[in-house]
Amino acid sequence: MQFRGGMNELLRQAARMQRKIDEAKAKLGEREVTAGALGDKVKATVTFGKKVTKVEIDPEFLKSEGIDMALDGVCLALNSALEQAEKSMEAELEKVTGGVKIPGVT
Repeated sequence: MQFRGGMNELLRQAARMQRKIDEAKAKLGEREVTAGALGDKVKATVTFGKKVTKVEIDPEFLKSEGIDMALDGVCLALNSALEQAEKSMEAELEKVTGGVKIPGVT
């Protein structure tokens, strides 16, 4: 089977796809997702680019349960938010690539 345009055309298409992916990542990187833990007494907000933007702890919860429980909640909320952000970014990039999984690119 002969590919029309040869290897040069294939490389150009790959470069175009990579530019589209990079543009999408830059545009989507600032979108945020928030996740809660411990009955939403602790919440964490992160960007699709995996940057933490906000952590909230209910002051009454902190008073009643203490710092150790609150910090455990922060870890849970952050891990959940980061996981959601990663899945959301992957779903958006899948739209750009037309559902094609490209190892090492997305």
